[in-house]
Amino acid sequence: MQKTLLPLLLLNLLLSANAKATSEAQYQPLQPLLSQVTNQHPILQQVLANPEPYRLQIIYTRIDRDTDNNPNLTYYQFGLDDNRYFYPASTVKLPIALLALEWLAEQNVAGLNADTTMLTDAATDWQTAQATDPTSASGFPSIAQYIKKILLVSDNDGSNRLYELLGQDFINQRLTAKGLGHSLINHRLSVPLTAEQNRQFNPVRFVDTNGKLILALPARSTNQQYINKDKPALGRVYISGKELINSPMDFTDKNRLSLTDFDGAIKRVIFPQLFTENERFKLRPEDRSLVLRYMAMLPPDSTNPLYDAKQYPDNYSKFLLFGGKAQQIPEYIRIFNKTGWAYGHIIDGAYIVDLQQEIEFFVTAVIYANENDTLNDDQYQTDEVALPFLRQLGEYLYQHELQRPRKYKPDLSEVSRVTASGAEIE
Repeated sequence: MQKTLLPLLLLNLLLSANAKATSEAQYQPLQPLLSQVTNQHPILQQVLANPEPYRLQIIYTRIDRDTDNNPNLTYYQFGLDDNRYFYPASTVKLPIALLALEWLAEQNVAGLNADTTMLTDAATDWQTAQATDPTSASGFPSIAQYIKKILLVSDNDGSNRLYELLGQDFINQRLTAKGLGHSLINHRLSVPLTAEQNRQFNPVRFVDTNGKLILALPARSTNQQYINKDKPALGRVYISGKELINSPMDFTDKNRLSLTDFDGAIKRVIFPQLFTENERFKLRPEDRSLVLRYMAMLPPDSTNPLYDAKQYPDNYSKFLLFGGKAQQIPEYIRIFNKTGWAYGHIIDGAYIVDLQQEIEFFVTAVIYANENDTLNDDQYQTDEVALPFLRQLGEYLYQHELQRPRKYKPDLSEVSRVTASGAEIE
């Protein structure tokens, strides 16, 4: 009995160690590669020469495939610091969307899926209800439609509705359990509510096409206060209403998502097999395909909603490689990403694929473009510095990837399948 048990215990320990080694990245310095940047990328060169005012953090991940097409990741970082707070803006919408699909899969209720009509009710005079959605084919809101709008144009209302569905306890406890421990989501976006109001969540109903109730959630709340215990403050001064406040702005009650966690959320979607079972977002295959499709889809390619190509061009939310003036993205390039921008922070995390040249890599970066260090004055250098920086960073790493030798070419058929024009979600 003992002789049989010992090898099994050793095997389990080895498997556990291998899984841990896979999911806990060891970062190499990115500086040696970035030191070769020339004046062909002037904004990139300028920021790298003096990165401190920009509070720059970058994660670049190289992907090498083996003979069976299994990916091996090599991580590089510049300025990475999980304890250095930055406001994550809309990047928090990605984990919220993923957790909504995880929650959905756990319900195991007949007739309940991502396309089921989701009706949000109001339990207080300050909460708002949502019973229709003219942008969807059905005319009604659903988890799938909210996620589509979140990933295509960073829709705030869609993310808020999923936040209200899940509640703070589910969101934060699940993120921690997945090893995303430098994350904290505690408020709706672009809605002026108190911390107490953000701890209260609307009633939600799911109904079938005949209006018959499938599942109902009552109004809920939490007594747990999810706050940044390090009490981060940003800026030299800030504007509140029309008043200039001569002190840094307090972000204790604001969302948090470190660059490592944001990057980790993206990698958990693209390569879930590289993470332990507990660390993954537990998505059904059709739900993962939905996320991948909309992470890569460009706004002009959408029919429901239909987006004006002048207001929402191809590169509307594709900052790495294409940030800046409106431009088309070549049909052979696929970018699975999520962006965020607020309080001078511009953030993008992306899995970039060139189907023609058969290359793939990850880049995640945050830059703070706020020369006068004043928050809420709308005097940020987004167009002058942040977007050109991210575009040139993407261009530089893309050129590096084009020249980098690979032992085995990747099989990118899944990328082609989930992003094919007019493809159905399987």
